[in-house]
Amino acid sequence: MNHSTTRDRHMTLPTVGQGRLRARWNAAAGFLERIVSHNLLALACRISIAAIFFYSGRTKVEGGLMVTDGAIELFRTEYRLPLLSPELAAHLAAYAEHLFPLLLVLGLFTRLSALALLGMTLVIQVFVYPDAWPTHLSWAAILLYIAGRGAGVLSVDRALGIR
Repeated sequence: MNHSTTRDRHMTLPTVGQGRLRARWNAAAGFLERIVSHNLLALACRISIAAIFFYSGRTKVEGGLMVTDGAIELFRTEYRLPLLSPELAAHLAAYAEHLFPLLLVLGLFTRLSALALLGMTLVIQVFVYPDAWPTHLSWAAILLYIAGRGAGVLSVDRALGIR
């Protein structure tokens, strides 16, 4: 054995106390990994992000899915999206904020729904509230996780065999 190899190996070996601490830490991490599985995390992500968008959609409608004049005015004066009339934008946003969260909660067409809401998040970030990037980044992280990993076993997607 080469002398420098022996010396390098001794330099990286933990002391007895560090080894016990690392073993306990790794055991705790393994326990958390078993409890917080992808399936549980995906369900929590789906419900939490769905609630954010669904409640936003509820502020734009009354009497079922009738888009309010106030929502249209909001798109005319504050949101001012390019390429879309305020009327069309208000209707599209209200319907999307009801449909895609519902699909996420059910776990039906989950990846598509997450990508649609991610698109909405990007539009909001770029055109409406560019200074709210910390909030939008947290939404994007959740939506990217769902889009990338799928709905998990507690979903209609799984029951239908949809990846």
